[in-house]
Amino acid sequence: MANPAAALTSLLRASTIQDHDEILKAANASIKASKRDTNTHRIRVIALLKLDRFDDALRAIAEGGDNLEKECVFEKSYALYKSGRLEAAEKTLETASSSSRSSRAFRHLAAQIAYRAEKFSDAADAYRLLSQEQGGLLGEENDLKINRIATSAQLEWNGLGYLLKEQERQPSRDYLEAFETAYNAACTCIARGDFTRASVFLKRAQDLCEASEDLSAEEKKGELLPIMVQRAYVLTRLGKEAEAVALHKSIVTSEVPEAPTRAVAQNNQVAIGVAGRNPYLTDRLLEKSTKLSNSDRLFEYQASILRRNKYAIALRIQKFDGLESSTSKLLLQSPSPTASVEVAGLGVVNAAAHTHLQTGAKALKEILPLLEKRPMDVGLLFTIVQLYIQLNNPRPALSLLDAFLKRLETASTPDYEDVRYAPGLVAVAVALYRLQGRQNSIRAELAKASTYWRSRAKESSTSLLREAGVELLRSSDKEDIASAGETFETLVAKSEHDLVAVAGLVASFANDDYSKIKPYLQNLTPVERLIAGIDVQELVNAGAASAPASTSVGNKRPAGRELEKAVKRRRKTRLPKNYEEGKQPDPERWLPLRDRTTYRPKGKKSRKRAQEITQGGIVREEETLELVGGAGAVKVEKAPGVQGAKKKKKGKK
Repeated sequence: MANPAAALTSLLRASTIQDHDEILKAANASIKASKRDTNTHRIRVIALLKLDRFDDALRAIAEGGDNLEKECVFEKSYALYKSGRLEAAEKTLETASSSSRSSRAFRHLAAQIAYRAEKFSDAADAYRLLSQEQGGLLGEENDLKINRIATSAQLEWNGLGYLLKEQERQPSRDYLEAFETAYNAACTCIARGDFTRASVFLKRAQDLCEASEDLSAEEKKGELLPIMVQRAYVLTRLGKEAEAVALHKSIVTSEVPEAPTRAVAQNNQVAIGVAGRNPYLTDRLLEKSTKLSNSDRLFEYQASILRRNKYAIALRIQKFDGLESSTSKLLLQSPSPTASVEVAGLGVVNAAAHTHLQTGAKALKEILPLLEKRPMDVGLLFTIVQLYIQLNNPRPALSLLDAFLKRLETASTPDYEDVRYAPGLVAVAVALYRLQGRQNSIRAELAKASTYWRSRAKESSTSLLREAGVELLRSSDKEDIASAGETFETLVAKSEHDLVAVAGLVASFANDDYSKIKPYLQNLTPVERLIAGIDVQELVNAGAASAPASTSVGNKRPAGRELEKAVKRRRKTRLPKNYEEGKQPDPERWLPLRDRTTYRPKGKKSRKRAQEITQGGIVREEETLELVGGAGAVKVEKAPGVQGAKKKKKGKK
């Protein structure tokens, strides 16, 4: 009988990359003959990894003993990573020696684990260092470029794009050379909301993939399907819904190789045209299509979108009680206060379920007591503010927001300042102040936010700093102008290509420190080019236009301003139905009916009573009778009718 170890050695010498099954069989036979051969055990583990049998590889490492586990730290960590057990993979990698951890293979694996664990900043740093170093394998540079662009897209999707350099955020033309880089560049554009450019990159990725000669037909299909799914999404966002529907029909979702991509494709397919579909049917389709096994995971931003879709459908099919209960539990488990968009969304959904999708004053009456129970719920607060704005009543909204900001300023949680000066919260406060015409409050709020974010340059909010600088620059206060200059300095230090920041920096220091602005003057458009084609004399002759004063929302009359008299509306003359032109109207038409001479009451009593009325009635005759003994005389009325007439008695029957 031949020696199994010798047979394995000869097989390895003659093997190619496609011989993993044969290598596994030979390794198993060799292990039966010699169970203590660590090298053979390791060969079996590698063969199992090559065959994507990761659980079997982990069992093989456990069966091999402690010595094999020490030798197979990389292999074990890789198997755990591919099995979705990311924390265990990271801990296993940390048990390796320092020399092993510094090798390129270990650093590649560490970057992969960090990427899948959604530690994208760590993954970006690892790929950046690997790209800067020399000594990589053939083709490794292209793989690093693909992974770097994918990491940049994830940072943009998670709102961490400020961690990237400006050149890393802008896709270059060399990304169009391979379908992988073109696809990842398209994802970066989608994350930034640039769907037009994303459509160009996706079309290029699809064309390159279809024309590739290095891929088999089956591999092409596996690469093309995710590209087509992403193209359909971009077409939907561009408003080309008919093209998106047609593209979705050409995609067989069951053939999409990766389960997360398959779930995203089915969700997008269900979402198109959902407005006119039976919501109960949509709920069943969505529940069925987005189920994943434990080993398959969506990224958090993807899972968050799917959860919001399910919440929206649950509201449409009126699952109010269950939705309110589930979101309330999640809100209680979440940290408070927090700037998390996911938690804020839960607050909005909870408010919608609590009010049964009511709006206006009825909804406010229902959810205002909730704010007393959850005073740090940002989503609930924004919902109330929105309802007040819809009712054209911003004052209570601003009062609630001011009280919320004061509570945040007195909070003791370590990250309360991140919530207090969150760009979205500051933007809402500025918008409400602007509705009230409170310009000083706007500048004060933006100045405080600018000071905070300048102190955290690595995590600075570029859009907020730019808006704060522009607003502070409009002030005549020297302190505000100085603060604007510092703000623009921070922005220019981060990106010299930001022309708004450069112009703001020049405007801030033009009168005080010319040396600071001199290096940036060449980046600005010359004044001659800006005023080319403008007739200055014509503008002078036309005069200066005065800007209209901002009107604040309120009931007070502005000082020194006369209100225009309302134009009286003349009513059309109304004539009675029986009016005849030229005929004299009845002069008694203004008198009550009973006071007119033509009035004839009905019934005997009414006629008698009418006769007693002086106006228009019968005047009674009077006679004077002398009293006996000369005691005087009295006036009495004469009896009506015939004097001395007797009543006729009825005869007996």
